[in-house]
Parts: sequence; C-alpha cells; structure tokens
Amino acid sequence: MIRRSTLSLAVALALVSTAALPLPARAAEAAGETALEHAQKHLDPKYVCPMHPQIIRDEPGNCPICGMDLVPVEQEQADEPKERKILYYRHPHKPDIISPVPRKDEMGMDFVPVYDDGGGASVKITPAVINNLGVRTAEAERGRLWRRIDTVGFVDYDENLVSHIHLRTDGWIEKLHVKYDGERVKKGQVLFEVYSPKLVNAQEEYLNARRAGGRLVKASAERLRALGVSDDQIDELARSGRVLQRVKIHAPQDGIVARLKVRQGMYVKPMNEVMSIADLSRVWVMAEVFEKQVDWVQEGQSADVRLDYLPGEELEGRVEFIYPELDPRTRTLRVRLSFPNPEMRLKPNMYASVAIYGGPKDDVVFIPREALIRTGRESRVILAVGEGRFQPREVVPGIESGDYVEIRAGLEGGEKVVTSGQFLIDSEASLKASLLRMQGAAGEEASAAPEVVATGTGELKAVGEGSVNLAHDPIEALGWPAMTMDFELAEGASAEGIAPGTAVEFDLIEGSDGYLISAIRPRDGEGGEQ
Repeated sequence: MIRRSTLSLAVALALVSTAALPLPARAAEAAGETALEHAQKHLDPKYVCPMHPQIIRDEPGNCPICGMDLVPVEQEQADEPKERKILYYRHPHKPDIISPVPRKDEMGMDFVPVYDDGGGASVKITPAVINNLGVRTAEAERGRLWRRIDTVGFVDYDENLVSHIHLRTDGWIEKLHVKYDGERVKKGQVLFEVYSPKLVNAQEEYLNARRAGGRLVKASAERLRALGVSDDQIDELARSGRVLQRVKIHAPQDGIVARLKVRQGMYVKPMNEVMSIADLSRVWVMAEVFEKQVDWVQEGQSADVRLDYLPGEELEGRVEFIYPELDPRTRTLRVRLSFPNPEMRLKPNMYASVAIYGGPKDDVVFIPREALIRTGRESRVILAVGEGRFQPREVVPGIESGDYVEIRAGLEGGEKVVTSGQFLIDSEASLKASLLRMQGAAGEEASAAPEVVATGTGELKAVGEGSVNLAHDPIEALGWPAMTMDFELAEGASAEGIAPGTAVEFDLIEGSDGYLISAIRPRDGEGGEQ
C-alpha cells in the first residue's frame, strides 16, 4: 500500500512539473530538443519581414501584416578565438579611476584590465532591416571640444541702476504725480509732493537765519538739504521768503517706476519705501549652473542668450559675476551676465536659454551625445564594425558639451558608433550574449565557476553583511604587500562560524569591480566561534 501511494505521488509530481513548463519549453521538449537549442533557433531565424522584424519564419513566405516577401537572414558564423584587446586599466576598488597603461593603486594593488569584449556578442543585420529600423551612424572625432554650458536663466534689473525713494522725515503724500508701476520718468521730474511739520519748521529756521545773518544761514541750508529739499527749492524759498507747505520730491534718474508702494494721502515714515526707479538701458541675466560644471565658468567669459520672443536671434554678453555659494534647494550656482539693452527689448523676468563658453579642451575623443547608452552601472556605445555587424563596447564618458560628449577611454577617433536604433541593437546583443553564456554553462558545468586567481592568509578582523575585514599577509601572485582591507564576499561564500581574531586562509577571484573572496576557512589548528 505504501509502495503504491509513493508511485502515485511521483507520477502526480511529474505531471505537475510538465504542466508548469512554459509553452516554448514544452514545444522544445516535444520536438526532442532542449529549451536552449529552441531559443537559439529564435535567435538566428531563417526568414524575417523587412518591415516587421518580429515576424520570423523557418520557410519562405509572405508577411501576414503587410504581405511583403520574407527575406533570408544570413547566419552568422562564430568568430575564431583571438587575443582580446585591452582598452584601458581600472582601479581595483574605484572603477571611475582609469589609466591607459598598467599601474598600481595607493595600496600597491594592480589596476584591472578592461578588454574589448563589449559586454555582449556582436549582431549582424541585413541592409533591409537596417534601413527600416532607421539605423544611423557617426564617426568618433578627435579634436577640440568646447566646455559649453547650456542652462536657463531669467532677465533681472541691473541693481546698480536702481534707485530707491525714501523720505528723510515722516509726512503725508499730498499729491502723487506718478500713478502706476512701469510708468516712465525723466531725471528731475516731480514724483510727488509731501507735507511734513519738520520740513515746515526747517524752512522757518532758514528764513529766520537769513534775516539775522551770520553763520546760521549756511547751517540751516545744510539741514534742509539733509531733509531732502533740493537746491532749486531752497533758492525759491530764499527769493520768495515764504515757507513751502508742500515740498516736491524729484526723480534722481531716468527709468521706469519698478515698484510704487504708496497712494495719494498716505502717511509715510523714513523706513517706508515710497517707490523704486530702474534704468533698463542695461540688464542682468541670472543663470543657473549645475554643481558639476562650476569649475568651467569664469568671469569675463562670453555667453549667448536666446529668448522665445526673438526666434533665430542671439544676444551676446559676458559673465560679469559668479556668486560665492550654491542654492541649497536646487544645488546650482548663480552666475550673473550683463547685457546692453538700448531698445528695451529685454524685459525683467523674461525666460532665457543661456549658453556659456567655458574654454576649449584639446585632443579629446568625442561622439554625439545620443550615441551614448547609460545604464545604472556602466556606459557603452554600439560600434558599427562593417558589413552589417554591430558590437557593444563599454566606454568611460567625460564632459558633456552641447550635443557632444567626451569619451575618456574605450573608443578611438575614426571608429563608427550608432546614433539611432542603438537601443534595439543593444538589447539584441545582450540577449545573444546571455544565450551564449548559457550554452557555455550547459556544456562545461565544471568550468562555470570563476577561476581562483590567488590564495592568501591572514587574520580575520571583522565580519560585515556580505564583506569581511582582513589583515592579510603579502600575496605574491598579485604583487600585494601585507595590509588591512575590506573584501566583498562572492555569491555562496560565507564567514559564518569564524570568530574575529582567527587566523584564516582565503581564495580570491576576479569580479567586475575588483577581487572577491570565493571561500574563507580557518587555518589548520584554528577554531571557529566558541
């Protein structure tokens, strides 16, 4: 009875396992082939529609969507094994630090070579599919790349040409001659008339001093000037001998009324701003520069400004001042540009597109910015190697300037990169590389494990989450001196059960970002945790 139940359970599990397989896997099993072999057939199809690449057939025929004849796809032959080309060398623990030649880091460790394997297999596409996908290429150029900062800004008043109007004593606005913001005024024009008891008393003192004569005349005249009375009004007071109940306040410059803060009849004090007058013959443009571009900009550099309401026209100006601190909210640096504005075409608070020219960088390799594919951990481009073949390659980008980006390593001048359709090619290359890796793993299961490049000894100092701290002895295979450092643990490796202070032996393998510990164990005669 027990034997019969066990047999029934085994059959049921087999049926459930078969039903759980995806349809392609079951079809492959029915055809007597592995899922990997079935996927390889889809990777290298025999016939494809030139307008709809997703239509794939094993035999000639017509596309069910557009009716076009399916075109044969040339099967790509595997390349003969050859020595890989080293593109550059990378810091073993800081991948952003690179070198064109072999070198050692600050701890004596060798830089890791980065090879020209592109991170994926090459892809071959027929001319018809290339044309339908709209694949475009461009050559990587070597030459001068300008540090061009493209940013945004807004038009603002030149604060050196703004006058703020205040009373020197408290009083009432008896008559207001300007009525609204934006009104144009001329230098010497009457802005408003004010009545103030203090101004009346000062005028009476001046007239009494003139009648008495002596040094008090000059002192009383100076007091009137200090209270804001103009020389013309003092002369009129001396001629008429009558106190002016309302004193006129005049415009100190040409411009527009930027802010009118009073109305007729209001009582104002010296602390209250009555109005401000701005001259728009010269204006500022306040631009925002990102933190990573701060060291590109200097005072005196040329700049161009474009405005939406002046299409096709560029205004030329210069960097006049760089503010000493960043905006804590936007993490940008304010830069002030100065522009002449004789025709008053630039209005305050207008939005502007700004280009600042930060000087050239010579003898660099650069490509169109659209050709660069950025991922979370690396950047790469798609190379056009000729005859419809394309290959991904990892690169190290540098500065960005307008529509171009510098390539610090991984690319040479004259090589062709894909600028349109590269994401489709990149995804196809990644799929093919994954299948090739699966084939290698299925064929050589034993060789799938990373090769141990060195074995070291030392003392375990601390155990962290996925890492350990070791004081290791010199490792001759890598040319490392004795030092204390952190190591990441490879997948499947664990230091569980080994107490800090234990003498250990460990194996090192090479990872994408440096060396990893694949195994760690106590040395002979040492115990683990008690």
